[in-house]
Amino acid sequence: MTWGAPTRGGVPVPVAAPDAGSNRTRRRAFRRWTQITVMVVGFGLCALVLGTTAGLDSGVGATLLGLLLAALPVGVVVPAFLWLDRFEAEPTGLLVFAFAWGALVASVGALILNTSSMIALKNAGQDPLTVGAVAVAPFVEETLKAGAVVLIWRLRRREFDGIVDGMVYAGISAAGFAFAENIVYLARAYHETGGAGLAAVFFLRGVMGPFAHPVFTICTGIGLGVAATTRRRGIRVLAPLLGWLAAVSLHAIWNLSTVAGVRGFLAVYVFLQVPVFAGFLCMAVWARRREGRLIGQHLSAYADAGWLSFPEVAMLASMPDRRRARMWARATGGRRALAAMTAFQDTASELALLRMRMERGAADAQAPATEQQLLGSLMARRQEFIGSRVF
Repeated sequence: MTWGAPTRGGVPVPVAAPDAGSNRTRRRAFRRWTQITVMVVGFGLCALVLGTTAGLDSGVGATLLGLLLAALPVGVVVPAFLWLDRFEAEPTGLLVFAFAWGALVASVGALILNTSSMIALKNAGQDPLTVGAVAVAPFVEETLKAGAVVLIWRLRRREFDGIVDGMVYAGISAAGFAFAENIVYLARAYHETGGAGLAAVFFLRGVMGPFAHPVFTICTGIGLGVAATTRRRGIRVLAPLLGWLAAVSLHAIWNLSTVAGVRGFLAVYVFLQVPVFAGFLCMAVWARRREGRLIGQHLSAYADAGWLSFPEVAMLASMPDRRRARMWARATGGRRALAAMTAFQDTASELALLRMRMERGAADAQAPATEQQLLGSLMARRQEFIGSRVF
């Protein structure tokens, strides 16, 4: 099936599918491969700079040890954001891009800018460590980490649906940045103070503060997520700015606590960082549940138009029901049916959030064509796992 004349609410109705050919052009393919080449070369150069700097500073052995230990917190942080992203999973390529941006582009940019600022502060007679950590690094690092989120928002708007997406992309970018930063700090600690220093730095950064960088940058991600779902120009400017200022402020307070001695650090950690983290954890749970409600709300229009059944809408709005549907697909049709059901759920989520942006006037000019593509994909995936019957 495909789309026909619009019904109430502007939702297209299913009709017989026309014979459509591919619209892909050589120019589009060339542009895509050019973008991939630029990213690979750019990320490769940043990796070379980062690896060379860490190796020269601490030695190859210490750097490899730092790399190994820095990977451990990533195994906790990244899955947490993938859990948040379950209703409408973002493309793996964009998640990899966000992580690589944070780990390579943002970290190398911060290395250059922070080092330059410390030299300038020292020449000006200021304390480069304290002033640089509190007044310079938060602005530099939060701006660079947020760069990945801004690029995805501006260049891949179809994959940026709101607050949850902003949180996920920001958190993954910040996780990449923390990973690269931890390699440097852990390698330096081992090189300078041995195993005791290495253990202390790992406990501070990998155990007590693995979510520090993600929590900071999530503020900017939330602001960009708000901007992506509104057509009001003032909010589109103000929300990201306020989110970025909140990220910078939290980052500055964290850095200040690390140079304020053990008591100062513990006081800030217990009375500010822990409550802030708990607050963001509650927000993440709320945002995920809200996304489920929005999916159910905006898919109802497609059930009214005949694209979906209302039991399907109820299933798609509930994560436990989604899991049961995938189990049913696997039991009745094997891996192929499971893949089709998973794709059906992801496409339905993307369609619902696109409809939300369309109703709010925040979608781009390509939204009707994108809606048609998603509806076609939705029906194709359903046909794969269930044939002509309705779930």
